[in-house]
Amino acid sequence: ADEHLDLDDGRWEDIHVVTGALKLFFRELPEPLIPFSHFDKFIAAIKMQDPTRRGQCVHDLVFSLPPAHHDTMKVLFRHLCRVIEYKEENRMSVQSIAIVFGPTLLRPASEEGNMAMHMVFQNQVVEHILNQYSYIF
Repeated sequence: ADEHLDLDDGRWEDIHVVTGALKLFFRELPEPLIPFSHFDKFIAAIKMQDPTRRGQCVHDLVFSLPPAHHDTMKVLFRHLCRVIEYKEENRMSVQSIAIVFGPTLLRPASEEGNMAMHMVFQNQVVEHILNQYSYIF
């Protein structure tokens, strides 16, 4: 919205407020960062047994995203990689970030089916992109 935020305001000092706002922003998008049309493709890619094929397929899928999705993903994942660099202080490992952001960034158009199984693969996709950031982007 056309709202001006003063980030020097004391309510933004708590990092949990900022991270919660970031997650909420992505969760409330009408379509997730990884569009519904790509959900099954990313899930199929992460299930590939051959790591080379899996890596190439995820790479190609990221580059097949609409430009706004791709560019936003690049910036977000670069930031998340920086957060992971400080995992000893903030306890946010690759796995922790994937658990937090997996279902927010990548979700099916309808919630039918095995949600628990989807969540495992959603997290694996985010973890893979984080681990392979420099190769993918």
